[in-house]
Amino acid sequence: MMNILVPIGTSTNANQTLQYAVDFAESFGAEIYVMEVFNVSGKTGTLTNVSQKIADNSKERLKEIIGTVNTKDVSLKIASFNGELKDGLKEIDKGIGIDLIILAPRSNDIQEANYLGQTSGAIIKRTNIPTLIVPKGTGYKSFENILVAFKSGILRRKRILDPLIEIQKKHNANVNLLMVKTPGYSDDDLKINTALMDISSQLTFTENSTTYHGVLEHFQAKHPDLLCVFRRKRGFFKKLWEKSTISKTEFYAPVPVLVLSVKKD
Repeated sequence: MMNILVPIGTSTNANQTLQYAVDFAESFGAEIYVMEVFNVSGKTGTLTNVSQKIADNSKERLKEIIGTVNTKDVSLKIASFNGELKDGLKEIDKGIGIDLIILAPRSNDIQEANYLGQTSGAIIKRTNIPTLIVPKGTGYKSFENILVAFKSGILRRKRILDPLIEIQKKHNANVNLLMVKTPGYSDDDLKINTALMDISSQLTFTENSTTYHGVLEHFQAKHPDLLCVFRRKRGFFKKLWEKSTISKTEFYAPVPVLVLSVKKD
């Protein structure tokens, strides 16, 4: 885990997320790229000047946020992009190779309607980069219990699990697997990847309407301080796939959530 990307939005708590990322990166010996994406369009004659001015302002703002954080010995670099978010992520990933994105949900307040907003929701569901969602105000600490929830144990590539395996080894964490049998599951879904079994200490089967409902049922019993789920079209975010925002009635977690990518189902 060498390169960690931290998208900085307009949140006044952006420095808290960045501090968590710095502490996390220090533990893993990783570098951090602080990213802000802006979208400027206009006539060719004026576009360059306007884009440069906004890019300069963006860098100054990011420097101010970085200045409020205890960076320790972690290398922090600025990465700004003019264009669409998904294009910016692809461009930066192509250039440096992003191992993990760390971001915050929209709000911790249960009264707030959305768990993820437009930007964070788009990152979660429109990219294939592993992402760690950290509740605002959360301080970095060792993970002791990790709950991995899924409806299909099929993983076509072992390296999908690399971020989870690295975290588990670093913290010597207990990994509990929660296999949620949902309506329409197949016998193949019950075949759990051996690499996943190798790092786990317990496997629980449950039947629920969705993977999230399975997590809700077992969350208190497992006491996880990290929830791990898979990003795939018929996986954890199935019903939420077509929109960017995710409401708290559909998903909410009071602990960090590691989202791993599965490109093919």
